[in-house]
Amino acid sequence: MRPGAASTLKVLFFIFASMCAWYSGFLLAELIPDIPLSSVADSIRSIGDRPILTAPAPKRQKCDHWTACPPNTYAYRLLSGGGRNKYAKICFEDKLLIGEKTGNVGRGINIAIVNYTTGKVIATQYFDMYGGDNSGPMTRFIEGAPAKSLLFMVTHDDGSSRLNAAAKKAIAALGSKEIRNMKFRSSWVFLAAKGFELPAGIQREKINHSDNSKNRYSGWPAEIQIEGCVPREAS
Repeated sequence: MRPGAASTLKVLFFIFASMCAWYSGFLLAELIPDIPLSSVADSIRSIGDRPILTAPAPKRQKCDHWTACPPNTYAYRLLSGGGRNKYAKICFEDKLLIGEKTGNVGRGINIAIVNYTTGKVIATQYFDMYGGDNSGPMTRFIEGAPAKSLLFMVTHDDGSSRLNAAAKKAIAALGSKEIRNMKFRSSWVFLAAKGFELPAGIQREKINHSDNSKNRYSGWPAEIQIEGCVPREAS
């Protein structure tokens, strides 16, 4: 093919391609409805303004349980102390009976007594089992709890050094299986009923002994906890 003919063919092809592109654009413009450019820009911006759908936060349960206790039950959670600065806690029906925020927690064995029928707190106290001879007062405190009482017990720091046989006997009489196994700085939690029986399936007691090869804190084992739901008294 001669050079002149090739150039002419290229020009004709370019003109044809341009006409096809123009015609395609014309058809596209006819098919798309008239929308102002400002509306298009607003639509793009509104994408970022639209609320993001998120799952609702889980409802908080009494005493920070994962699931709610059934109707006609009391919620409880017992947490032993951990190390020097993680204080023990006793929660009952979403009320902190003993803890750092209430200012009534201390070294030794912490005890709260609750009226089982009404759910009202009768008394709270801690008994230092390292720096004083407090087994006698603690035994009298336990034995003085009225019938139809719930007793909650948790250790903070050491609860065994001056825990005498009479005190162990009083706690064992309430159903404790571990009080006679208490050692220096053992973490221990216990739920007892006085004057009535708790259902067999309720978590009542747990213990964790100090072990230098396994301790979470220097010289202290990890804190432990139990929680559950106590059926209310039938009316």
